[in-house]
Amino acid sequence: MVVHQVDGADDPRIGDYRALTDLELRIRWEPPNGLFIAEGELVIRRALRAGYRLRSVLVDEKRVGQFEDLPDDAVVYAATPAVLESITGFHVHRGVLASFHRRELPSLEELLAGARRIAVLEGLNTHTNLGALFRSAAALGIDAVVLSPNCADPLYRRAVRVSMGEVFAIPYVKAEDWPAALKTVSAAGFRLLALTPGADAVPLQELSESDRERPALMLGAEGPGLTRAALAASDVRVSIPMRNGVDSLNVATAAAIAFWELCR
Repeated sequence: MVVHQVDGADDPRIGDYRALTDLELRIRWEPPNGLFIAEGELVIRRALRAGYRLRSVLVDEKRVGQFEDLPDDAVVYAATPAVLESITGFHVHRGVLASFHRRELPSLEELLAGARRIAVLEGLNTHTNLGALFRSAAALGIDAVVLSPNCADPLYRRAVRVSMGEVFAIPYVKAEDWPAALKTVSAAGFRLLALTPGADAVPLQELSESDRERPALMLGAEGPGLTRAALAASDVRVSIPMRNGVDSLNVATAAAIAFWELCR
């Protein structure tokens, strides 16, 4: 690896890492430039194992030795904790960040062809929920994720961090033609199961074998849930039975419970 010392936030070489807490700026910068940021050694190594191509590493100068196994041509920028904070806008307590090249996403048809159980997400725009959901999907047997156009970016730093890098393990696609994409999912042989607290919903554990064979679990955003169009496109409305007057769960929690039930 090639190590470069960085002494200030104005260093032109570290543009990938500036103002990481400015969500709007990062949204305008990262996807158009084909990059994403990973935080923490474990997450970075998972990205490398998943085959993402490294652009550079930005590390606390005291931790450079942890990355001596990187390829000879890997670019590593080293700085003091104070300089790291001035660059990124926050205290980098994990001591390391890395910039990676994004990969081209598969088409919806390609994604569906290689999957048996999928999650279909509509309007999930909270990165922490999205990251937690991907982690549960990887752990509990979901093969792929379909996102509506207004979902958050799974490769945004916070989503990647909360997923503990498991976002790299689950193929996904953003389906721009929405809600028409739901017809494509259905035509591929999936049963669209809309998770909703509605009174007409079937408890998950009572689903038929045919509904479980190739499930596409649909989840909506916190608060509003699935849109009317998504509910109308579903084959079955399903629910998680609850007690003590509780009418809903955090979407990531609900997803984990439903994934376990559908994949057991």
